[in-house]
Amino acid sequence: MTTALTREAALVHDFYRFVDAGDVPALVAMFTEDTTYERPGYPPVAGQDGMAHFYTHVRIIKQGEHRVESVVLDGDQVAVRGSFEGVLRDGTRTSLRYADFFTLAADGRFSKRETFFFAPLV
Repeated sequence: MTTALTREAALVHDFYRFVDAGDVPALVAMFTEDTTYERPGYPPVAGQDGMAHFYTHVRIIKQGEHRVESVVLDGDQVAVRGSFEGVLRDGTRTSLRYADFFTLAADGRFSKRETFFFAPLV
């Protein structure tokens, strides 16, 4: 059985497709000019210019593939659970699970993103 994606779920899938393809202009355009992005181990990223800089110069992932396992929508909040497999810039292979939380702006773009990784800490 196939189910149609909601507009918000389709937006999320497009975002990860752009990330995996390395299409930085397309993924940055999905965010508002005053967006913020919070990711463990990095200072907060601010604005579209900050997003472009992060994806072209800071992010340690060279390439890979996101798999979206679930998308939950509550008002302007979109929660995503998924997995990622890829290669870091130093050639190391990586595989991880993640959770992303997006906030939608009135114009349908993302105004905020928060990422969390499943990693043993305690």
